[in-house]
Amino acid sequence: MITIEYKGIEYLKRKLEQKRIRVLKRYRYYEMKNTVQDFSPLIPEGFQGIKEVSGWCAKAVDTLADRVVFDRFENDSFVIGEIFDFNNRDIFVDSAVLSAMIASCSFVYISADEANYPRLQVIDGGNATGIIDPITNMLNEGYAVLERDDNGNAVSEAYFTKEYTEYYEKGKLVDTFENPAPYALLVPLIYRPDAVRPFGHSRISRACMNLMQTAMRTLKRSEVSAEFYSFPQKYVLGMSEDAEFNNRLAAMSSFLRIDKDSDNDKPTVGQFTQQSMTPYIEQLKSIASLFAAETGLTLDDLGFATNNPMSAEAIKASHENLRLTARKAQRTFGSGLLNVGYLSACVRDNIEYERKAFCKTIPTWQPIFEPDSTALGALGDAILKINQAVPDYLGAANIRRLTGMEGDNG
Repeated sequence: MITIEYKGIEYLKRKLEQKRIRVLKRYRYYEMKNTVQDFSPLIPEGFQGIKEVSGWCAKAVDTLADRVVFDRFENDSFVIGEIFDFNNRDIFVDSAVLSAMIASCSFVYISADEANYPRLQVIDGGNATGIIDPITNMLNEGYAVLERDDNGNAVSEAYFTKEYTEYYEKGKLVDTFENPAPYALLVPLIYRPDAVRPFGHSRISRACMNLMQTAMRTLKRSEVSAEFYSFPQKYVLGMSEDAEFNNRLAAMSSFLRIDKDSDNDKPTVGQFTQQSMTPYIEQLKSIASLFAAETGLTLDDLGFATNNPMSAEAIKASHENLRLTARKAQRTFGSGLLNVGYLSACVRDNIEYERKAFCKTIPTWQPIFEPDSTALGALGDAILKINQAVPDYLGAANIRRLTGMEGDNG
């Protein structure tokens, strides 16, 4: 048996503080609370306080998260699907998936209630971390902040190992529970992991944040120019130095009274060419195109109408990159949810099951794009022909994966 040398809670605290800054930054972009770095010295002082916001980052996350919908576990010999059902499966999985896409990973904290039944709680990537096993993607040890005060300081904490779970209140150890599972009861759900970054990548990439900054600066410049667009600047030439002139009246009024002087001369009044908003709209559209390419969205998703209403198949075709990204997310999240179910079953039954006993249990997902009536007709014809060629090749389970519909008989 391999003996593991734990890093300790203090090491994990320092590690979390380093990562927390990055996670909070992504959440600010998702919640549209990020600040704009304005480099232009030409912005009038009265416009410096304007805070432009855009929901593109939130759109990039939500569009993908809404299409990654967990369905059930097939070949569920250990009845782990029931554990998810008793823990508000729809809200629980959606919350874990959304948080993982923002922060690159989220964590599921497993504990036991009074009846020793597993409780599942989602913790965002800014409040938990650990030492990951690269083979199983489970944690050998972990640390989580369960509660913070109004100043962001940790009030309630937990430290997880393979042998026990320790609970701390305001830095003091208050309770210890034996761990019946072979891994720490803190399970990561990871978005797009790789060998270099086992805790994954955020959906809100550096490119997304950079493009958001550029887009918001463009919006601020267009806001300033809109004042000149609404009230074009006028000018007066040859006016006597002794004459009185009301600048506000010149800017707002349609009629100006300018009398002749003693020499019977009068000034020349003119107007500058009206400011155009077209360059800003075109620049914003070009930025939106770059953002759409980065995230697998279309310009229609970002608010720029380009086509007439499309069919379900046309929408699916235009979102091919998004479909591939969603399929990849289903695979990685499915592995994480299976790990959650595995450790939860160990807690429920108080038995240290072997992980290979769950290898036949398969997480399934609802279709990324729901077929419309036309697609259903074509799909029905295809299923009929395939089953005629190979009898009973496509059954109820496969049809459910393709259509998202379940028959009356289950």
